[in-house]
Amino acid sequence: MKKIKSLIALALALVLCLGLIGCGKQPAEEGGNTQTSDLSNTLVYAGENESSINPVISAHDEIVELVFSGLMKYDGNGHPVEDLAESYEYDADTFTYTFKLRKGVKWHDGTDFTAKDVVFTYNVLTQDETLSSSVVSNYEDIVSVSAPDDYTVVITLDAYCANMLGYFTIGIIPQHLLEGEDMNTTSFNQKPVGTGRYKFVDWDTTGGMITFARNEEYYGKVPNIERVIYKTVAVESTKATMLESGEADLAWLNANYAEKFRGKDGYTNWDFTTADYRGASMNMATDFWKNNGDSIGVLNYAIDKEAIVRNVLNGQGCTAYSPIQKNPLGTNPEADIYSYDLDKFAKEMKALGWEKGDDGIYVRNGERFHFTIQTRDYEEERVDIANLMSSMLKQAGVEMEVVLVTKFDWNAGYNGFLAGFATQFDPDMAYGQFVTDGSNNSMHYSNAEVDRLLTEARHTEDPAKRLELYGEFEKVYAQNPGVLLVAYLDGNYVGTSALSGLDTSRVLGHHAVGVMWNIEEWTLNK
Repeated sequence: MKKIKSLIALALALVLCLGLIGCGKQPAEEGGNTQTSDLSNTLVYAGENESSINPVISAHDEIVELVFSGLMKYDGNGHPVEDLAESYEYDADTFTYTFKLRKGVKWHDGTDFTAKDVVFTYNVLTQDETLSSSVVSNYEDIVSVSAPDDYTVVITLDAYCANMLGYFTIGIIPQHLLEGEDMNTTSFNQKPVGTGRYKFVDWDTTGGMITFARNEEYYGKVPNIERVIYKTVAVESTKATMLESGEADLAWLNANYAEKFRGKDGYTNWDFTTADYRGASMNMATDFWKNNGDSIGVLNYAIDKEAIVRNVLNGQGCTAYSPIQKNPLGTNPEADIYSYDLDKFAKEMKALGWEKGDDGIYVRNGERFHFTIQTRDYEEERVDIANLMSSMLKQAGVEMEVVLVTKFDWNAGYNGFLAGFATQFDPDMAYGQFVTDGSNNSMHYSNAEVDRLLTEARHTEDPAKRLELYGEFEKVYAQNPGVLLVAYLDGNYVGTSALSGLDTSRVLGHHAVGVMWNIEEWTLNK
């Protein structure tokens, strides 16, 4: 038996080495190292499926922050600090930011970084009407961007925006490579060039590996780890298997898989706080919710959220009642208006005009309370959450049909999806998701009072007033929600004990994104 295990381990190691050699070949002047067979200082990360690496398209992905850098960046406390900007000034009378840029910064292809690149990036975000991106609502207050010289950028808003410095963390893209390109389809999205800590080397789509080499000319601290191999992995159980076999050095795992490594020799568990919630997000453009949107909130009474946290999340999380609950300006207890109470549920359903049919399912105006929620089949944790929600609702008289899909299909007519979102830095991050026609409002939610509160809070400078406005938003939203909120997740990372330097002080985002915020401080001694 020992001999068989040794042969299996040898075969896995050989397959991995061959894969890394194949994907790592490239000229030295492009920032790579042809001697990729030495894995002692190569971090293999079991990540997510990826389709593009471009901050204006996919701003929240982990690897975008490896390649690109912004005018600002978030520190360990989630506060924006200077990055490509050496300094900045703000004129409150004219709502104008003036940034002084670092000199001597190079794009990964050797071209000089200048203010023209910054102007180009923000013009794409504010003027390119063909851009398909969830983040453009973050920049709608910008009215002009100019460059008086190569190292000065002036950005003027039409009103004060409370989280504007946070939105200035978006990665800057190179004008000389992207001017005239269709940002949605350009090949740059799969061969990115940035100014960040790591250079893109190769994308092996067949082997599911994206290779990065550290940027030896990085303007900040050059990382200790020479290379990062980002494995594009869909199935959650595969990530755990890769860690067990030594094929991966680090992965974000769901709570149950992470627990299997806790205290195990050769591994380290890092538990982050996240602002990442799960819930059934309803497509308000579908006929069912057009007719029955008034009945979303009452479903909270039929969901035992504590049981879901306990059984699906292994206790690694907490129940959810607000989409900004994990934010310092959120967590209004007056918005926590629902409890698990089937008697209350039945009374509220009757008050809304629902009556149980012969099959035990509620009916109103001749329509059964039946709706569909699409869930990606490879996300085990989401599937388990969705199935448990469905079982609980069925017991109460509501049919939530869980439809397993490989990829979300927004045009198939499903009534919603098992969603995850996060507002880890500032509650204004919820603006684009919940304001009418927001760039991240994929479910067509619309509520005039929510629009008013989020807009006023965005343009309010006084923190105490913002706290009050967001507290009102939480209460209004709880009464008329578009998401049946269930739970917030902890960010459970598992890695080899040879890896050190991860800092758990920062609150992570959706899919626990942000773990690599201080990767330049990490060390790997395999």
